[in-house]
Amino acid sequence: MNTGHGFPARASADRIVIIGAGIAGLATAVRLSAWGANVTVFESADRVGGKIAEIAIGGQAIDCGPTVVTMRWVFDELFAAAGTDTARHLTLKPAEVLARHAWNGSERLDLFADVERTARAIDGFAGPDEANRYRGFCERSAKVYQTLEQPFIRSARPSPIGLATSRGLGGLRDLAAIEPFSTLWGSLSAQFRDPRLRQLFARYATYCGSSPFQSPATLMLVAHVEQRGVWTIEGGMHALPKALEAVARSHGADLRLATPVDSVTVHAGAVSGVRLASGETVAADAVVFTGDVSALGTGLLGSAVRHAAPPTPPRRRSLSALTLSMVASADGFPLVRHNVFFGNDYRSEFDDVFRRGSLPKSPTVYVCAQDRGTAPLQSWAAREERLFAIVNAPAIGDRRDFEDRETEECLENALALLERCGLCLQPGAGRTVTTTPADFARRYPATGGALYGPASHGWRASFQRSGATTRIPRLYLAGGSVHPGPGIPMAALSGRQAAERVMQDLTSRNRFRRAATPGGTSTR
Repeated sequence: MNTGHGFPARASADRIVIIGAGIAGLATAVRLSAWGANVTVFESADRVGGKIAEIAIGGQAIDCGPTVVTMRWVFDELFAAAGTDTARHLTLKPAEVLARHAWNGSERLDLFADVERTARAIDGFAGPDEANRYRGFCERSAKVYQTLEQPFIRSARPSPIGLATSRGLGGLRDLAAIEPFSTLWGSLSAQFRDPRLRQLFARYATYCGSSPFQSPATLMLVAHVEQRGVWTIEGGMHALPKALEAVARSHGADLRLATPVDSVTVHAGAVSGVRLASGETVAADAVVFTGDVSALGTGLLGSAVRHAAPPTPPRRRSLSALTLSMVASADGFPLVRHNVFFGNDYRSEFDDVFRRGSLPKSPTVYVCAQDRGTAPLQSWAAREERLFAIVNAPAIGDRRDFEDRETEECLENALALLERCGLCLQPGAGRTVTTTPADFARRYPATGGALYGPASHGWRASFQRSGATTRIPRLYLAGGSVHPGPGIPMAALSGRQAAERVMQDLTSRNRFRRAATPGGTSTR
């Protein structure tokens, strides 16, 4: 019997510990438990999901993390490898309008899942020449994605040389065509004449917590990813980790919530298990750590594994956020589920965050109207609904918390932008919760509040992320801070890649043991 990807079914269960029950940890657990390994997941929180989080306000659960699913094929393949399918566990609804964008009360532009429909919208917004440039941009973003999917996104440990030579001379031509040494902003400035379109598509850099003025042009591939499908989940985003938890448990995985790990133990130079905060020691043949890689490098998992992977220097951290979760009535602007409101000085926003380490004075504001799409538009007048707003912020939460006046000034500027665009919010008393970089720093240790691992600044950044393996045998990594990067599908891919490396290593080790020990007697 073969379990897919060339790995035979387990004859005996290896003991594997996974630290963290975010998307990466759950994907790892699904893959390894379906293979037949003896999997135990330890999660310090009392819930699964990691950054896919909810907050309860007035008895209503509001998504306060990722708000959509892209690259659905990642989850289709993951569920299939576990002998099931996505539709049995989740109800996914494709988005027709990807996002509504506004600059003021009269300038609005919708992006649609359909390229030609978006081109027609751009024609009416910025003219036919810009609509044609958009069509060309879509062709380029598709080329970037197609060039990078196999040798980079799906590869366990890509390198610049491997990427350049993946298809011989054709690969070199493809690599040159995707402009790896240009910045996203520079590439967009050559592509579009209208500064509003540059600003709109430059926002894709923030999907991985980076500045469009420093990140590579290859991030335009996000446009193609969205055009291939954006899905919302019935019941909220937390249904995804709950579904993965259920599949992992169905294959025998043991998920122990509210059970923090104190340290990773090492014997004879290789990982031997973990020690829990309670003092209990759990032996393991392999350990997969799915938190931010900096937690290892700063010694939070014990001195024995401190050298397993380097921490992210503060100057290389990705964006954090200042967020508002609220139950409010929204009037004056026709919200869709995903809305982006742009300030009038885009460069200064990223200078404030990355250079000055301050909250932006001219912020971009993202608003997720979580209930939109579930009722006719006219029914929303004066009706309270669940809203989640995000403003970019520096990841310095481990060094200082912003003073109340700084936070209030930033939020006042954000709300003033919304009002300038026509949106008036009236939250109910006691129905607003603010989250700061310091809150995220406490929630995700060793990050300073960075939500995407290291920033993708410069062409080398993507190749400098840690891979699934570490300097310590039997210790593996997964999560948004390692390759292939941040975001729900990428974190799931990293979990799958870590799982398959564990499977490969354990299969090879067990074969060696059987060959070295007459009669196949285990020496473990």
